[in-house]
Amino acid sequence: MELGLKGKVAIITGSSRGIGLETALNLVKEGANVTICARNNERLEEAAAFILEQTGKEVFFVEADVTKEEDCARVVSATVEKYGRLDILVNNAGTSQAHRFEEVGTELWQQDLDLKLFGAIHCSRHAVPHMRQVGGGAIVNVTAVLGKTPPAASLPTTVSRAAGMALTKAMSKDLGPDNIRVNTVCIGLIRSEQIEKKWKKENPELSWEQFSRLERQIPLGRIGNTDEAAKVITFLVSDAASYVTGTSVNIDGGMAGVL
Repeated sequence: MELGLKGKVAIITGSSRGIGLETALNLVKEGANVTICARNNERLEEAAAFILEQTGKEVFFVEADVTKEEDCARVVSATVEKYGRLDILVNNAGTSQAHRFEEVGTELWQQDLDLKLFGAIHCSRHAVPHMRQVGGGAIVNVTAVLGKTPPAASLPTTVSRAAGMALTKAMSKDLGPDNIRVNTVCIGLIRSEQIEKKWKKENPELSWEQFSRLERQIPLGRIGNTDEAAKVITFLVSDAASYVTGTSVNIDGGMAGVL
């Protein structure tokens, strides 16, 4: 399948590791020009070196904190200055904060919303005018499947992720006339540093495949891999998904009880 990504220009936030890095790798392999950004410059250098080793192609990287609107604006302007256009934005930056309601103070609420919700808002606000100039574009907001059915002790993450889903739907309505598509992927259990630490602490005698299959609540019987999420994101920002907007895709192995 031809994805139509050659020559397209993409920004991926939170892309020094995990799903963001894997998405950058996929887009580069498909011929896109990619800017990766994160708060840790050393990790960005390592990520860029990894992509170069895997593909023979360089990515542009910018150290940035998306909780600050001026950093979001700087990433966008630097990308357009580097490549001359902007077609794709993947709002991936985020962390997992899971606490009971009484345990979450005002400062933590604000930090979480600034990172996951306002980071996506600010990056999108500065990206959209450049997408209009090239006749359209694609935005993917990375959220979490638990934002659809929040369990106990899941705050503030599930609230900020649910807000990200509402943001996606509203943006898709407003930006559709400009041929800018906006979708969200709702992540379930995907291999991460946090999960790997749990594996090595609690079950070091097991291989990753064995540990992964201990997650009985997942119908597919295992924890997902970052490349499985990245491939869905790559599809959604590609021309192959040209008639897909305003929707959410669960990447959770069937774990969620909702569509």
